Amino acid sequence: MTDQLSAKDWLDQGLKTLAKSGFTALKAEPLAKAMGVSRGSFYWHFASLGAFHAAILKHWREVAAEQVIADLEAARNTSPLPMLLRRTFGGRLALEKAVRSWAAFDPAARMAVQATDRRRLDYVEGLFRAAGFAPGAARARAQIIYWAFVGFALSDQALPPAKQHAVLDELLRFASK
Repeated sequence: MTDQLSAKDWLDQGLKTLAKSGFTALKAEPLAKAMGVSRGSFYWHFASLGAFHAAILKHWREVAAEQVIADLEAARNTSPLPMLLRRTFGGRLALEKAVRSWAAFDPAARMAVQATDRRRLDYVEGLFRAAGFAPGAARARAQIIYWAFVGFALSDQALPPAKQHAVLDELLRFASK
């Protein structure tokens, strides 16, 4: 990489590092080394490590919630809830797990996770309401689906593909009216 890195380049590398090595690896020197540049490039974009951490959390929310929602909204000709379930329960969730681990130790990360959880949960509830569920049932189903997602993201025991597919099929049946 060149010395002409953007803040987004640093944030993207930060998310990769976070997913692979955890929040303790989010430091200027190791990130710069991984990107083949000096620390000066880091400090050109971020006033401090704390500012970088705040930007990382904001970038994570953008990637993990807002972009997912935007993708679903852009594909409105398909049913968004099954699409969301296939995407979230079919992907790798190392980043989700790493951010939630960070939140256990850091109040700012905890606040970011809580805000993202609220955003996601509200969106999923809206999908259930749009599918014709009563408000109470929509909220309850959204919460159950979200708890399943968080449990899946934090689980250390991967399911074989056939069992994972069977679980997803059950979630899809639960999500339909």
